Amino acid sequence: MVKIRTPAAGSREPGAGRRRWLPATLLAAVVLGAGALLLPRVWSVTSGDPAVLPSPVTSRTAEGPGLVQYGGSPSPSTSPASPLPPVDALSLPGKVPTQGSGTFTYAPGTSKIFGTTGTLRRFRVAVEKGSGEDVREFAATVEATLGDARSWTGVGQVRLQRVPGGAAASFTVYLATRTTAGRMCANGGVNITVGGRPYTSCRTTGRAVINLDRWRLSAPTYTAAKVPLAVYRQYVINHEVGHELGRHHEGCPRAGGPAPVMVQQTLTLRGCVPYAWPRKGGRTLRGPAL
Repeated sequence: MVKIRTPAAGSREPGAGRRRWLPATLLAAVVLGAGALLLPRVWSVTSGDPAVLPSPVTSRTAEGPGLVQYGGSPSPSTSPASPLPPVDALSLPGKVPTQGSGTFTYAPGTSKIFGTTGTLRRFRVAVEKGSGEDVREFAATVEATLGDARSWTGVGQVRLQRVPGGAAASFTVYLATRTTAGRMCANGGVNITVGGRPYTSCRTTGRAVINLDRWRLSAPTYTAAKVPLAVYRQYVINHEVGHELGRHHEGCPRAGGPAPVMVQQTLTLRGCVPYAWPRKGGRTLRGPAL
């Protein structure tokens, strides 16, 4: 596996007519500002040169210590969408589906290009049918995360663009139930099992597989630190895509400081505190190689 979207800014409820309510955008900004106060304090990066992003590799890596059908229509999902997490929610309530159909719905359309310099790599986004998740919502979170200047596109070595299911792409970001994720990862040579069940997420060549359990429930390392689920989601996207872009697991560079995104934060912080991004303060945050 591993070897979070900036919380949605817009309200999904219809407007309240002509009453004197705050505009939706202003209300969202207030809510996000309040949510930011809940985030744990992390240290700034004060030394070290920006990292040079390695070229893609073919090794298979995962966050932790089958045969599945990779198919499905590229049409939009018709499954009921799960609720977006409130900005301060540590996890989502309710039962998480443990097994879906094993086939995927792909997000339609093409995004803008994220990043200004570097090799252009195109990717697709897919959600397992029967997971209860909406492919458009998942795609929006992936795009918002990878398009952020604190993510890999801010390093200056790669540009990213989401394309639809039928288009050529160098990798795909999947959201899958734990049963399907376990099979997909095992099929790529990665064991994501912890305590007898598929627990973490993983990357195999051309696939970043996000485990639905973690997508909805986060991980104890984050919930114990009172870090919102939305931030964990940013972390797990950045971590698995980081593997696809050639990055390997790292340790904590300074106790009490922000964890580099390639730390296996789902399982351990190695003395650091949770941090969801590859970059901080305009620099790439790196730890010792493991």
